Amino acid sequence: MRLALLGGGTIARLVLEHLHRGELPGIEVVCLAGRRPGLRGAELAREYGLPFVVGAQALRAARPDVVLEAASHEAVREQLEPLLAAGISVIVMSAGALVDEALRGAAERSAARSGALLYVPSGGIGGLDALKAACVAGVDEVSIRVAKPPAAWEKIPYVEALGVDLGRLASARVLYDGPARDGVAHFPQNVNIAAVLALAGIGFERTRLTVVADPSLTHNTHTIRVSGKTGRFSVVLENVPSPENPRTAWLACYSALAALRQLSAHVRYGT
Repeated sequence: MRLALLGGGTIARLVLEHLHRGELPGIEVVCLAGRRPGLRGAELAREYGLPFVVGAQALRAARPDVVLEAASHEAVREQLEPLLAAGISVIVMSAGALVDEALRGAAERSAARSGALLYVPSGGIGGLDALKAACVAGVDEVSIRVAKPPAAWEKIPYVEALGVDLGRLASARVLYDGPARDGVAHFPQNVNIAAVLALAGIGFERTRLTVVADPSLTHNTHTIRVSGKTGRFSVVLENVPSPENPRTAWLACYSALAALRQLSAHVRYGT
């Protein structure tokens, strides 16, 4: 499988480290792609002796079978539909970009026409198998509470507009409580998991998102609750933040590796 990495951050480095150790057999990285030269993606490419390309046309010219996007919402908006239209499968980690219905619809239509796969992994959450099964029968409520240490919410315009002094918080503070659609837009790099939950379940309008800054936490803590015709279930995940970025769960990074292994597997367990 010819793989291209879109984005040069924690997830790209993790994939390359595992490849270097021979832990992803059958996968060849053909290039690392970014929005412009001179960023850390270019440095990572040099470190591993890979070509670094800029732009959708150059990325397609590298002839990957699959692109792993781990860059940004902007990268998804620019690259997703052209890649799928060219028959290149895409693993999307910045799932929050798909709150844009026009973008998602265009991507889904291009995937259907070309036969390419649009794959959104679970990221830093669990329980999606149970949610998808429950939705077949009918689900009434889905909610997710995303609670992280205050440092994870720094330099976010929405939080700054609230006037919250994150450095002085003595107790938990709710930063947002409402539909996932608005919440994902307010926290584009922090709550992609809420987008994954909404996409797998009952949609962005009906999925409830609560965002919390909690100084008592050391782990990023996600609490999912689902109720419907098949019953109720709750899932609580206490995720270790990635060493390089406190906004991202380490589990989300490894979810990308699991997605790559899933693509090349001949046996699949779970829904």
